[in-house]
This record gives sequence, structure tokens and C-alpha cells, in this order.
Amino acid sequence: MTARLHATVDGPATAPVLLLGSSLGTAGAMWEPQVPALAQRFRVIRYDHLGHGRSAVPAGAYTVELLGREVLRLLDDLGAARVDYAGLSLGGMVGMWLAAHAPDRVRRLALLCTSASLGPPEQWRDRAATVRAAGLPPIADAVVARWFTPAFAATRPDLVARYRAMLTATPPAGYAACCEAIGAMDLRPDLARIGAPTLVVAGADDPATPVAHARAIVAGIPGARLAVVDEAAHLANVEQPERVGRLLLAHFDEGRGDG
Repeated sequence: MTARLHATVDGPATAPVLLLGSSLGTAGAMWEPQVPALAQRFRVIRYDHLGHGRSAVPAGAYTVELLGREVLRLLDDLGAARVDYAGLSLGGMVGMWLAAHAPDRVRRLALLCTSASLGPPEQWRDRAATVRAAGLPPIADAVVARWFTPAFAATRPDLVARYRAMLTATPPAGYAACCEAIGAMDLRPDLARIGAPTLVVAGADDPATPVAHARAIVAGIPGARLAVVDEAAHLANVEQPERVGRLLLAHFDEGRGDG
């Protein structure tokens, strides 16, 4: 069965594969600030989560496991046996599941602005209910306010507006189902199973997944390293593109010869 995920591929066909997973409410375009540099060294694959962007929006309940299994189907379709993986927010949650449950497929891992457990579940159920009833616009301002620091939002209103449009274009049914998947998720028991060398990146000013969540992930994954990016909220790769790009290149280049 073919994958139901839409993906964009950049970079040389023969280069090592780097898979990028995006935040809740965004699409693969979220990674555009990093693609030019990464695609010089990697075959960069940006995918849209199930229920997001141009991926399928199947009915029914979603789980992080379901999202992860869809990624494995995508990799099979693309002939990518083993990849480096970087994921932000929901993308990081999927990355933790993949590294724990399909360790032969993940060579090195980068987890950005994410959490292994992000309750309370009722908060996510309430958000899902709002979106199903009225779409994304009623929650958009509150969500985008967590994506960027006030100083950045004041100086780059054009970019903030672009990402707000990306959020509101997300299929409501898919967004709501992913909200419920996050609310039901607890990846903490999986962390000790992750053997891929892992970099955890936190935005110093991230109100959605504060630095404490990153520290908990680092404490749970053997040998994981933490980098805190100053003057960055939840979409740290957008707010501090060069700093995050350097962190990713250093982490994945470091392991080019380890398997």
C-alpha cells in the first residue's frame, strides 16, 4: 500500500537522506529556511503529516503511532532504508516514535521544540472540538502567538502572516485528529529505547514546549545532547534560521561515517 503523505524532495539523489517533520498546523514549507544549506549535503525530504498540507485526511482517530507508520510507508515508497530525521513539535513526537519502534530506519535524530508528553488531554480535546466546529481561524491568533516571540512578530509581520495562513489552510479534520493524538500521547516510556545519537533543541522563549520538556527528553534518551536557542519561541527554525541550520548540519555531519 502506498503512503498517504505528500513529500517534497530537494538535493542530490545519491546523497544521504534527511527527513524533516513539521509542527502541528504547518506543512513541509515550514522548513524552507533550512533547505538551501541542507540540500547541498543531503537528499532532503519534507513531508506533510497525515491530515496536513497536501497529505490525505482519513476519517477516524489518529495516534502518534499511526503518524509514524505513515512515515515508514513513505520511506518504503521512496526506497529510503535508513535516514537521518529532524522533527519540530509534532514532527519531533513522530521522530521519537520512529527511533524507538523502528530503530533500524533512523540513523541520527534531532528533536526540536517538542515534548514526550504534552497534556492535559482535555485541553487538546477542547481545541479539537473548537476546530471541528468552527475551523482554524478562532484559534489562529493564540497559536501563532506561541510560535514567535513578540519582538520577532513586531519586526517580521509579513512572515508571521505567512505562517498564520499556513495554519488556517490546514484541514480542520486533520488538525483536530492530530490534536487528540498529542493529548493521548505518552512517549516517556519509549525514550530509553532510542539508540540513535540525538540532539534536542529548545527555544529559550518557547511557551508551547518550554525548555523543561527538552531537558526531560535529554534525561530519558541515552547520550542525548541539549542546545537552547536564545530569542526563539516555538518555531525556532523560522525565528533563528541560521543558528538552527548550523546545529542540524553539525549534528548530522558528525555522524556521516557512523553507519
